[in-house]
Amino acid sequence: MPSPVEDRPGLLIRDPFHYSDVTLIIPPPLVPLLSMMDGEQTEDEMRRVLLDMTQDLRVGEVQDHLLEALGQAGFVEGEVFEEMRAARESAFAAEEVRMPAHAGGAYPEDGEELGAWMAHQRMGAADEGGGGLIGIAAPHASPDGGWDSYRQAYRALGPADAERVFVILGTSHYGAPESFGLTRKRFVTPFGEARTETGLVDWLAARAPRAVKMEDYCHAVEHSIEFQVVMLQALYGADVKVLPILCGPFAKSLYLGGAPESDEGVKEFLDSLGEMNAREGKRLCWVLGVDMAHMGKRYGDPLAMKGQEGEMLSVAARDKERIEKMTAGDAAGFWDLIQPNHDDLKWCGSAPLYTFLKAAPEARGELRHYEHWEIDEESVVTFGALAFRGSGAR
Repeated sequence: MPSPVEDRPGLLIRDPFHYSDVTLIIPPPLVPLLSMMDGEQTEDEMRRVLLDMTQDLRVGEVQDHLLEALGQAGFVEGEVFEEMRAARESAFAAEEVRMPAHAGGAYPEDGEELGAWMAHQRMGAADEGGGGLIGIAAPHASPDGGWDSYRQAYRALGPADAERVFVILGTSHYGAPESFGLTRKRFVTPFGEARTETGLVDWLAARAPRAVKMEDYCHAVEHSIEFQVVMLQALYGADVKVLPILCGPFAKSLYLGGAPESDEGVKEFLDSLGEMNAREGKRLCWVLGVDMAHMGKRYGDPLAMKGQEGEMLSVAARDKERIEKMTAGDAAGFWDLIQPNHDDLKWCGSAPLYTFLKAAPEARGELRHYEHWEIDEESVVTFGALAFRGSGAR
C-alpha cells in the first residue's frame, strides 16, 4: 500500500500472514524493481535497469541493500522466509487456543471496553429471533465500516438460539483454493473463550480429507470468523459454541469452468456439510462472514468509485441479482452469476455463500440491509445483512 508516512513516501510492505513482523517502505525510485523479482529475471538485468534509471555506476550497492532488506524481512523466497513460515505455522499448530489477531485494532482489546463499545452500537442482546431460523449472513468488514449491516443481521437471532452450535463459514482471504480450513482450537477474544465443537470438526475432517486443511494456519490471521465470534459472544456470552470453517476460493470453477463440486474434494466436503445439516437439524445455526463487491482503484480497477453513484449503481443492480438467487436458495443460479469474467465484481464472500446454499438447500433468505462502504476515497466495498429460514417457515 502507499506509505502513510509523510516524510517517507513510497510503497509500504508488510506480511498479512504474520510470518514476518517487519514493515518496510520502498522508496519510489526502487518500486519498479519489485516487479522484476518474478523468478525469471536475473540480478544482472536488475542492475542494468538501475543503471539506466540513475546513470550511477554505484547501483550495485543500492541493489544489494534492497535485496538484503527484502531477504532478511522474509519478503522473498529463500531460506529466511522458509524458516519464518515453518516456525510460525508450527507454533500455531501447537497452541491450545486461537488467540485474537485483530483485538486492539479492529475492536477494543479490553473486555470491559469491548462490552461498552458493543452496547453503544446496540449489539448487547439479541432482541428478535423467530421460528425456523437456519442462519444469517453478516459482513466481515471492519465493524466501524459496517455496523448497520452487522446489527441487522444479528437482530435476526433471539434468546432461544443461545444454545445452538453456530457454524461460522468465513471467507479465507489467504487460503488455498478448493480447500476448507478447520481447527479444533477454542477461539479467544477479550470476552473469553468460545467453545469449538471438536466432535463435528473431527467428523468433517474424516469425511472429506481431500479438501480439509486441519489446523489451517489461515485461522491464525483471518478476521472473517473472528469478528463473528465477537458478535456472538456479545449476544450470548463468552462460551458460545462454534464450528469455524474457512472457505477457500473455488478457483478451478472460476477460471476453468464447471461447478465448484466438479472438484472431488470440494464435492466430498459439501456433501458432508449437507449430511451434517440434515442430521443435526435445529441444533445448528449458520453464520456467514461475507462481503460482496470490491470495486475501485484499491482493487485493481482503472476508475475510482464512489458509493451509490456512477458505476456503483450498476454494481448495486448486479449485487441485487445475485442476492435474489441466494434468497431463493438457487445455488446453481447464484454461481451462474458469479462465474462470468472470473467474477469481475470480486465478491470475496462467494465461496462461503455457495457452500451454505449447497449444505442447506432448504434455506430461503430475506435481505434485511444493503450498503456501500467507501473504504477509501477511490474504492467501495458492498455488503449487507440476510436472514435465512426454512422454506416452510412463516
